[in-house]
Order: sequence, then structure tokens, then C-alpha cells
Amino acid sequence: MLRVAPVLLTRLVRARPWAPVWRRGSATSGEEEQFVFLEYEPEPGEAAAAEAAAAAAAAAAAAAARRERKAEPGKKRRERRSVVGTPDPSVLPSGVSCSGCGAELHCRDGAAPGFVPAEKYRSLSEGPAGVAGLRGAVCQRCWLLAHYGRALRLRLPPEQHREVVSAALRRPPRHGRGPLLLYLLDVLELPDPVLPQLPALLGPDVPAAGLLVVGNKVDLLPADSPGHLGRLRQRVAAACAEVGLHGAPVVDVRLVSAKTGFGMEGLISRLQRSWKCAGDVYLVGATNSGKSTLFNALLRSDYCKSRATDAVNRATVSPWPGTTLNLLKFPIINPTCDRIFRRQERLKEEATKTEDELSSEEKKYLKHLKKQGYLVGRVGRTFQRLKSSSVIDFDPDMLSYSIDEDPRDSPRKHEEREEFTHNEVKDARWCFDTPGIIKENCVLNLLTDEEVKLVLPTSAIVPRTFILKPGMVLFLAALGRVDYLQGEKPAWFTVVASNLLPVHISTLSNADAFYEERAGQELLKVPMGGEERMKEFPPLVPQDITLKGIGPTEAVADIKLSSAGWVAVTAHKEEKLLLRAYTPKDTRLMLREPPLLPYISTIRGARIAGTAAYRTRKPPSLVENLKTRERR
Repeated sequence: MLRVAPVLLTRLVRARPWAPVWRRGSATSGEEEQFVFLEYEPEPGEAAAAEAAAAAAAAAAAAAARRERKAEPGKKRRERRSVVGTPDPSVLPSGVSCSGCGAELHCRDGAAPGFVPAEKYRSLSEGPAGVAGLRGAVCQRCWLLAHYGRALRLRLPPEQHREVVSAALRRPPRHGRGPLLLYLLDVLELPDPVLPQLPALLGPDVPAAGLLVVGNKVDLLPADSPGHLGRLRQRVAAACAEVGLHGAPVVDVRLVSAKTGFGMEGLISRLQRSWKCAGDVYLVGATNSGKSTLFNALLRSDYCKSRATDAVNRATVSPWPGTTLNLLKFPIINPTCDRIFRRQERLKEEATKTEDELSSEEKKYLKHLKKQGYLVGRVGRTFQRLKSSSVIDFDPDMLSYSIDEDPRDSPRKHEEREEFTHNEVKDARWCFDTPGIIKENCVLNLLTDEEVKLVLPTSAIVPRTFILKPGMVLFLAALGRVDYLQGEKPAWFTVVASNLLPVHISTLSNADAFYEERAGQELLKVPMGGEERMKEFPPLVPQDITLKGIGPTEAVADIKLSSAGWVAVTAHKEEKLLLRAYTPKDTRLMLREPPLLPYISTIRGARIAGTAAYRTRKPPSLVENLKTRERR
């Protein structure tokens, strides 16, 4: 789908539908270039279809805008009621946790975690079940995240997240041994900023029995060359070795996508083979690493007891940092020999299937996942709970009626929530989802919830490559900037960031004026809000970087612009480059050597005449545990 500013849409549709948007003239002549790309370059025969789809999308957007304007007054009133609610400070906290984020439910303070509007709180807690009626309910914050994609600002200091995690990890060992730590890190954030804090969170008194490091979000990165997953795994292992985790020996390093399912079946098999059901498991990691998504994936897999899927709610998932505020948990299934055998038989059978042999529902879901990421996996269940057949409740008195009466429907009975029995949980081993550790010096901490949605990539990243000469400047939205100050030859700069963030090419002489004029505006997109927003946003701070090229097909380093993304720099062999990179004040700018994807500049189309850009190219998706169709 084409994502461009509305003012540019008409001009783009009239031109070629696959072309980027740019201002006429080259950056070297004093004019700027702005590039907004499609996620991939379609085949030549797709141009007409793409143009028709873009026109239809524009018409649908206009109709939706008209409907929204008509319903605006009522919509605003509904949103105000849903966001504000009514607190009641006289009511004591419930002692019941939110099933979405783990915070204690209450109606005392609308700005505190776990708040439920007093009207809703009373309707749930004043019934026959009392406070137990709140079980399974979610707080207002989780409701808005799940249904509206909106995040409420809470008065919750980052230290509280660490305190909750540290207190959980330092509990006395259950079942005679310490827990297994399942540390989840975002491969886009390597080296992980929170991993060095892990020994301090554990403490010396209660060491963990082991550490299994999981690199998440590999589905977002394209394969720059054969064996790229092996290199990524080595980078994750090297990051663990650099930290020196003495208290918790590293059991293994795995690469997964909790969102698309890639690597999940292998992770479950590894856990059941090495850890079995020896003790509790804690999911630990930084905010936005995907812990809640992994928790939900494990909850619906062979790692969780089959009955628990009806008794445990899924964790709230959102791009806003710090969604989980307390501990969530589900019981781990005991991987007996019989269960392991049955699971392996299922995996073998599924691996022999082709895409044509899947059901229509499976094909539809698989097609959806392929649009989300490059690497896809199918996660199934071997052990299903056998539910008793439903019994029809026949009440003749409710069905009988006289000639003067209308038929009366039998009132619906309240569906009781599944609960674990004492015998089911007294010796259970649990998998805990913990609050994410807030990353310090991170640009996400400076952004609003709408801006975070644009910055964090949620679908497969399409690399954008530019060839720049000395004296040219590359902007990544208004969050980062790279100046090419000195060099003998042009160099390639490949942007690896959210597809929704615009890239702008300018000249060194015009760059400062351009930023002052356009920051906060639609052209640079993030931050958004005009001059008032930029008054509170910190200025960009420079850092000089010197590099030496190693060849036109291999990047020498990544310039990581905090969590906004990075720019891979590729230069001719022995070519010396003097660069200056900028990020907002008090955020982390890092030079990553060697680069995460050294051959990323080769994933590009032909050069666009008259510009510094190459056409984008999206590699095909790969399904992990599915037999490839034989080509005839």
C-alpha cells in the first residue's frame, strides 16, 4: 500500500504508481529531494492495477473522511467518556490484577496503573461474586490500547519497572532450584542496552539456573546474503559474551519472530528438551522487545497446559513502551515422553505439507503473515482440551404461553469463567511475563503514542539506498541526520528503518535552514505538531565519524540513530570518509562495527535518473515449516 502525504497523493497517482516522490532538481544544485517509497517495486504488468488501486484508495479515504466529519461531535463525546471516566477515592483497591498488564484494579485515581471507571468497577464488583467479579477484566489503559490503539500517560517512574522485575527474580527458589531466564532482545537494537543490567537485577543471593537468550523480530530484516541468520545469531551470542553474565550460564541462543511464528516451534522444543518442567521461567527484556507477544504465542502453544488457554487471558500488546506493569503467568505443561513423541509426530506431518494442502483459513492467515514479515512459521497445538458436548437446557414453563401472551425467551445464563483447582496449581511450574525495562537515552521516550506508531516498524523493512557525494545530507524524518563531509568518491547510504518514516536528501549549505523550517511539519512527519511541538523537542546534537571503505558491495559500519533506525555506509575499498551524524540531545547515537547486515546495499533496484535514490526492492517471504512446491 502506498503511504504518502495527502498533498502529494494526487500528483503521484497521475505519474507512475511505483515511482518515489521527489522535488525536481538534484541536491547538488541546491534543491532538496524527498523520497517516499512503496514497500516493493512491482512487476511491469502491475502498473495499471496499482494505479487503479491507488485511485480507489483515495476515493475510499475521501468517503471515510466525510463520514467521520458527520459523526465527529458524537465521536468526541464517546472518546471523552472512555478516556476520563469517574474515579472514586473512597473505594479500596480490589487485590485483583488486570488480565492485560498485571496492575491491581481500582477506581481511586484515573492517572494510576490499573484504573477502571467507578461505574464499571461497581457493576463488576457489587454482584454475587463480589470482588471476584473483576477477574478477567482489564483496566482502562489496556482497553484503550486494544480497541483504539491509544496509550494513556501514567505516573509510573522507570525505576518501578526494575523493582518489580528484580523482586520477582530474587524470590526464594521454588521446587529446589532457581528459575530459567528467557531473555528477549530486539535484534534491531543490537547491542541490547538492557542486557548489561541483568546481573544487577538478579542479585548475588538467588542466582538463576540458566539463561536462554532469544533474538526477536528477525522477520523484519531482509536476507542480505545467504547465511544471514547465522551471522545474526553470532552477533547475539557475542553481545552476551561482552556483557559477561557470570551468575546465569547461557543455555542457548535462538532467533525467532514472536509475531509471525518463525522459530517458535524450535524454541518450544528446546525448552522442553533442556529445561523440561524443572522450575519456573521468567520472560525478561527491554520495553518493545516483544515479550507480551511471545507470552501470548507460548500461551497458545504446546508449552502451556491445554486447559490454561481458557483460564488465562492474553497479555495486552501495543507499540507503547511499558505496556506490562506487573507479572502475568500461565502454567507450563509437563513434557512427558508420550507428549514429546506425539508432538514430534505432528511436526513431521506438518513439515510434509505444501501450501496447496492447507485449509482456506490457513492460507488466508499465511498470506497475512507474509505481508507482515520476511520469515514466517506455523505454530500449532498437539494437545487439545476435550470439551464436553453442550447440553440443551429445556424449560417447558418458559416456552409455554397462552393466546394472550407473547413467547418469552429464556434468559441467558451467566457464563462462569474457567478457574484452576488447587490440585492443578499447587505444584505447577509457571511462565511469567515481567514488565519491560525502560531503555535510557532512547528517542522513543521523547515521542507521543502516535509518533511511536510511525517510528517502530511493524512490517517487513524495505531498505532504501542512496548514493551521496561529499557535501550532501541525509535526513531520517526529523529524528536523525547524516552529513557526508569529506571523501574522494560517492558512497552508498542504506536506510534501515520503519517504512513510514520519510527520507530527505539535501545539501550541506541548505540543511540547517531546511530543518528549522520543516521540523514538526508533514514533510518530515516525526515529530508532528508544528512549532509548539518542536519547542519542547530537544535539538539535534552532532557526532563526527571517520570510516574507511572495504568495497562497493559490503558496508563498513552502521550509524545507529537511537531506536529510530540506522544507516549502513558502503564505500569503495580504502576510501576514507568523514561523516557527521546527529540525534536528539540525550539520546544514544552509536557506530556499529561490523554492521548487522553487511550486504544490505545490494538489495536495491535500478538507479532513478536525476536523483540520488535507487528503486526499492522487497525480497520474497520464506515459510519455515512448510514444504516448498515443486516447480515443473
